[in-house]
Order: sequence, then C-alpha cells, then structure tokens
Amino acid sequence: MTINNEYLIESKLPQVKTTIFATMSTLAQKHQAINLGQGFPDFSCDSSLIEYVNQAMLAGHNQYPPMTGVPALRQAIAEKVLNLYHAKYDVDTEITVTAGATQAIMTSILACVHPGDEVIVIEPAYDSYIPTIELAGGIPVLVGMKLENAQFSIDWDLLATKINPKTRLILINSPHNPTGMSLTSNDFEMLANLIRNTKILLISDEVYEHMVFDGKAHLSIASHPELAQRSFIISSFGKTYHVTGWKVGYVLAPKALTTEFRKVHQFNVFTVNTPMQLGIANYMQNAEHHLNLPHFYQAKRDYFRHALADSRFQLLPVSGTYFQCVDYSAISDESEINFATWLTQEIGVAAIPVSAFYREQTQNRLVRFCFAKQEKTLDAALERLLKI
Repeated sequence: MTINNEYLIESKLPQVKTTIFATMSTLAQKHQAINLGQGFPDFSCDSSLIEYVNQAMLAGHNQYPPMTGVPALRQAIAEKVLNLYHAKYDVDTEITVTAGATQAIMTSILACVHPGDEVIVIEPAYDSYIPTIELAGGIPVLVGMKLENAQFSIDWDLLATKINPKTRLILINSPHNPTGMSLTSNDFEMLANLIRNTKILLISDEVYEHMVFDGKAHLSIASHPELAQRSFIISSFGKTYHVTGWKVGYVLAPKALTTEFRKVHQFNVFTVNTPMQLGIANYMQNAEHHLNLPHFYQAKRDYFRHALADSRFQLLPVSGTYFQCVDYSAISDESEINFATWLTQEIGVAAIPVSAFYREQTQNRLVRFCFAKQEKTLDAALERLLKI
C-alpha cells in the first residue's frame, strides 16, 4: 500500500521555504559567482585557536561537559563582560554556553513565550526570529524600521503603539543584520521608558558585538542595568573568532531567566562540544583577540566602500557588522530578488535581497553584501561590480 506522506503531517511552519541564503549560495555555485551573500568569512581562524582545541582533545576532554558549559569558558565570558560592559554576571547561575546564537535565540523564546503571547520583531530581521516565535505558539508583531536619507533607525513611536497586555517579548539586534546600524544610548532610554512598568522581557542579539567601527564602543544591554534585569543577551564565538561552523555561543541572563532558559536548553541540545569550549576558553585569555577585531573588519569595510564610492550603487552607512547594504535604484527598477538573481547570473557576484528580511515583501531596492572576505575575493567581486 502506498501512503501519501502529505496527509501524515501538517506543517507547523507552512510559510517557511528554503532560506534565501541557501538559495543564493546554490545559485552562486551554479553560475560560478563570487559569493558575497551568505555571512561567513572565506579565511581561516587563528591557528593557535585550533591548537588549543587539539590540546583539549589530546588531553582526553572528549566526553559530555556540564550542561551549562565548561567552568573555564563561563569564567572567561564573565571576565570579558565585566571588563567591557562593567556588568557582573554570576558564572554558575547567569551564563550558559550554547550551540551557537540561533539555538540561544530559539531556547530563549521557547523558555518564555506561551501560546497567544505577542512578540515584537523589528524588521528587517534575522530569518530565525519569526519561525521560532510561531513554533512557540506566539504571535509575531512586526515593526518596520524607518529608512530616511539612506539610514535605518527604529521607529519608537510606532513600536509604542504595538505594546499591549499580551506583549511578552521584544527582540532587538545591535549591531544590526542586515542594515549595519547600531543602537545608541538614546535608543536604550526610549526602550526602557516604553517597558518600565510592564512585564515585557527582551532578547538582545549581539552576535556582532566586536564589529563596531569608527572608534565607537559596542553598547550592550548588559551595560544598562535596568534593561539587563529583563534580558537574554546573546553572543557568538563563531562570528567573533571566524569559526561559524563550530556553532558555539552563549547567553547572559539574570538567575530567574537563566533557570527557565536551562530547563529548555537541557532538552534542546543538552550541552556543547567539550574540546571547542576549552579551546575557546584558553584563547580568550588574550583579550586582544576580540579587542583587535573592530580594526580588522573596519579595514575591510573601508576597502570595500572606497572601491564602490564611484560606482552606481549608493552605499548605506555601516557602523557595525560585516555587511554593506547598497541602493541599486540608479541601476535597475527590478525587485530586490530579481536584481540579486541578475547580479549573480549575469555579473557573477551573489548578494542577498534585503526584502528577504521582512515577512511581507518590502521593496526598497536594497541588496546586502558581506565583506568578511579575503582581499583577493573582494578585488575579484569589485572588478565585476564596477563594470555595472
């Protein structure tokens, strides 16, 4: 007997298709295009980091670590956060090592969102936010950023109209993917004023915390005591140390929030790769490895932007991340997905349409490039882009 499998399962995410990142990467491979779409480096991490991991493996650290993360790594995280943001998190009760930032985001949402709860998402937004809210039974409430004079900013007045007794959570992301903008102290005060007398929680996605440019320091929610008391703060070693494939991150949260987070975490992934945790803990003993990162990526940003300055693209500001958004209005009237497809097939450079970061198709004629690449990769891409 043949069974039609479509009748055996009802999709929990009926609107979700193959991600735009996989789609554009496949298209880039098919057309031998230079992939400036998906956000990962094409260069190696520091060899000493790999050596630390190898040492941990050879020393026999290959079994399950504690569910919360190895103590040495949690201690290193606590010291970094104290030094950078003057915030003290308890090593045992307020820091949890995760299998990357996406798992941390999902676990945070599952820990606190109940069916019918509303969750405010600021668009454009990382593509895992909305599906995870829906898996938790929550209702995504979308707030679009303002785009004025080629600059994105959060529309706090609009966001204020979305807050009601059903609002359980607000997601923020700074430095912001895909726009490259960073939140300011004024943004933090606006947010604090909006939620001060509520039970609303925050998720602060700070995976690009060490990629903030032009001499400015990253403004973490951890540095704002009032907001920190109701926040899950998420970061990524994969982004920081050029090892996105390792999938190691962490969450900072007050004890009560961490307790609920860990209840889900232990049944989600339980724990995270032991030797990589130990290797990262050793590597973190030299703070220069993350303190030098802004200079490293700013040089790449400036190189890429300088080369495109005389092109037909309009460059949006980039205060953080390793992404550059460009306005292609002077080149084409096509939709963002059609332009990105043309760029890949005909020009030989893959980009991501910014419309992919919205639930409803929003057309601003913007595409996003990733400049976390070797100089030779950027040169090859720039040569093609400058011919347009």
